[in-house]
Amino acid sequence: MDVLASLAQGFEVAFTPTNLLFVLIGVTLGQLIGALPGIGPSAGMALLLPVTFGLEPVTALVMLAGIMYGGMYGGTLTSVLVNVPGEAASVMTAVDGNQLARKGRAGQALAVAAIGSFIAGVGAVIALVFLTPALSAFALRFSAPEYFLLALLGITATASLGTGSPVKAMIGAVLGLMIALVGTDPIQGTERLTFGSLDLMEGIDFLPVAIGIFGIAEIFASMEEPQNMQPVKTRLKDMWLTAKDWAECRMAILRGGLIGFVIGLMPGAGPTVASLLAYVVEKKASRHPERFGHGALDGVAAAESANNSAAHGAMVPMLALGIPGSASTAVLLAALVLLGIRPGPMLLTEQADLVWGLIASMFIGNVILLIMNLPMAPLFASVLRIPYSYLVPGILIISLVGAYAVSLSLFNVGLTLAFGVIGYLMIRADIPRAPLVLAVVLAQLMETSLRQSLMLSEGSLSIFVERPLSAVLALLVIGSLALPVVNVLLARRAARRAGVDRLVSHSSD
Repeated sequence: MDVLASLAQGFEVAFTPTNLLFVLIGVTLGQLIGALPGIGPSAGMALLLPVTFGLEPVTALVMLAGIMYGGMYGGTLTSVLVNVPGEAASVMTAVDGNQLARKGRAGQALAVAAIGSFIAGVGAVIALVFLTPALSAFALRFSAPEYFLLALLGITATASLGTGSPVKAMIGAVLGLMIALVGTDPIQGTERLTFGSLDLMEGIDFLPVAIGIFGIAEIFASMEEPQNMQPVKTRLKDMWLTAKDWAECRMAILRGGLIGFVIGLMPGAGPTVASLLAYVVEKKASRHPERFGHGALDGVAAAESANNSAAHGAMVPMLALGIPGSASTAVLLAALVLLGIRPGPMLLTEQADLVWGLIASMFIGNVILLIMNLPMAPLFASVLRIPYSYLVPGILIISLVGAYAVSLSLFNVGLTLAFGVIGYLMIRADIPRAPLVLAVVLAQLMETSLRQSLMLSEGSLSIFVERPLSAVLALLVIGSLALPVVNVLLARRAARRAGVDRLVSHSSD
């Protein structure tokens, strides 16, 4: 099969000494970043983007991808040992993981999380191998109207499928589009929203936005809440799973991995939604639902399998369509642009070695993470004993140096700090930051495709529904906008029914 031949070629790329080294560096950094509360994979990737300058594109991408899925493993440590999720996708792991640790079963919780993440991650990469070429070949039929609608769907779906308020998510997306409009008009060459500043004529680089919105903002928010962490100790001999433990968790891993991959394919849903949904499904499927919340090993297995599978699943729309499925893949997409590579359906044709090398590196990275997380989990847990106040200055300095390195301009440093404040205010106002980042990444594709479409149709909007493919995408956009409204109406209807039932019960009494 062509796919297997391409994958074999990808392994040749991934097994070069340099790429192997950077896979190891990436997953190790991801493990550490995921273990530090308040940073998370997307922030860690944004902070380390400047490190990739000067590297070969495939080397840079395997490292950044390693940080992305390595962070999923790392978040387990703080969830189980400290009851403080390292990142949002590990919240459900903390529910049962820390309860198990308090009962002296921290080793088993960490072991089942590592094994579940490995099995689900490898399964998701196998699905990625076969789905990406098919979806990419289908997307070659897209023209300007379809590209515009696809980019618009990525943003609206992020707002409607996310965990927060859809209205607040759309506010974040609009803010991202406004940021992307700053600079010079790509067609007419006129200035816009520069306010006479020469520094803004070339637009706002993605890097200061990403470092500020994710990295600096998380630092500000973490400093506000003191981190008093006293991790539960665990030993290597405590990490062996019994036959009963494995029998209890194997179906949870399968269900969690499947749910995670499907959720990962949806723009905006991401690992957090996947782990929550997998946990709820597993509780309903379990023979002992009463244990959930009090130390259910299968609850940990389901949540961890789902978040790791979702992280890999989000790569499918990013590689095949150029549409990020999550905040982390938005940073990865931005890295492609910064490296001079145009993302989209042609990526698999024009950069076959890069794409297949990246996919092959995920198999290798998951094996490395399994080896690291079984015998070396106690060692990584010792990192949690470093006071967070000691780490903050170093993280802040690295962030600002990275922002300066983009253009050797102090203006970018100021922008990074400004976006850090904006990101912090968004956290306080509970406005999701992923839609803002996705909008910044997708804005250029949206604008160019929209203007090309309107020039082709001489200003007629009918071009967006003339072809069956564009009409389907337009319906999906409308559906993603209507979904939150439908959910609100259904919730109100349910509330009214509950009120009527209470009144009937009171009157009967």
